[in-house]
Amino acid sequence: MKRITIPAVLVFCICSLFTITASAKTQLTYANFFPPTHIQSQLAESWCKEVEKRTGGEITINYFPAGTLTKAPQTYDGVVQGIADIGMTVLAYSRGRFTVASAIDLPMGYSSGVQATAVANAVLNKFEPKEFNDTTMMFVHAHGPGLIHTSKKEVTNLGDLKGLKVRGTGTSGRVQAALGASPVGKSMRECYQMLQKGVVDGSSHPLESNKGWKLGEVVHFVVQDFPTSYTTTFAVFMNKDKWAGLTPEQQKIIKEINAEWSMKHGVAWDDADILGLEFFLSKGGKVVTLSDAESKKWQEAVAPVIDEYIEKASKKGVDGKAVVEFIRKLM
Repeated sequence: MKRITIPAVLVFCICSLFTITASAKTQLTYANFFPPTHIQSQLAESWCKEVEKRTGGEITINYFPAGTLTKAPQTYDGVVQGIADIGMTVLAYSRGRFTVASAIDLPMGYSSGVQATAVANAVLNKFEPKEFNDTTMMFVHAHGPGLIHTSKKEVTNLGDLKGLKVRGTGTSGRVQAALGASPVGKSMRECYQMLQKGVVDGSSHPLESNKGWKLGEVVHFVVQDFPTSYTTTFAVFMNKDKWAGLTPEQQKIIKEINAEWSMKHGVAWDDADILGLEFFLSKGGKVVTLSDAESKKWQEAVAPVIDEYIEKASKKGVDGKAVVEFIRKLM
């Protein structure tokens, strides 16, 4: 009996050890609205693989691009509710919710995605906004100069924008309105068909979208006015309970990866801007450059957008002026 029992106990212990090891592995889901062919989607997927690699397979992540798990406007709440464990989305899709972070998107005159991404992360590190307390923020990134594109009408002055319906979200919509256009608040996924069918006359987006979302096929003019360019902040965040369930070592590894990938996304925005411009021009697109005098008029027209932000932020208990001044110094 002893000869039989001792080996049996050993086998039981070994099996139990394998069971404990297997149960220590964590499987997560990552929701993203970018199509799988987009560089920002590919970077998100590579982030997942890097987490799995550096944790030695302790964490595996199932990646869901193109809004297959949660739609872009619902991604943040989806992560809060646990529908997805991790998500990436545009903060402006939740209009009025992220008061501090929305200052990043203002028409501050961004010149590159690297610059905008650095500003975005600096703002979050400096002000540590409570608006993200219902998730664990991984990192943020932001695209290069947001510019107005039109499908049929060439815009050379403010008067040309009057009466035009232009797709945009959040801050870009307020910029359009300040310049005299009529903003239409729709997500990027709806943009191509809206332009193709003539539902809108134009769109506000960075140059990269002309190739990344194929918009260069349906827009034919872009107003290259960098002094009034805005950006759009994208955030990657995790469900709080899922984050709390990770070991301190796993959290440390992910934080290190976050710092690397944030800037990878920024660089990718700039690389994609170059390709987007090339694609736009290859389709016969025309770049419109404003005169200095006209550009100054545009700057004066959008200035109230920044003032309005400061006023609204103040009513919500946020020192909007301090956030804006911080960004200006960074610029």
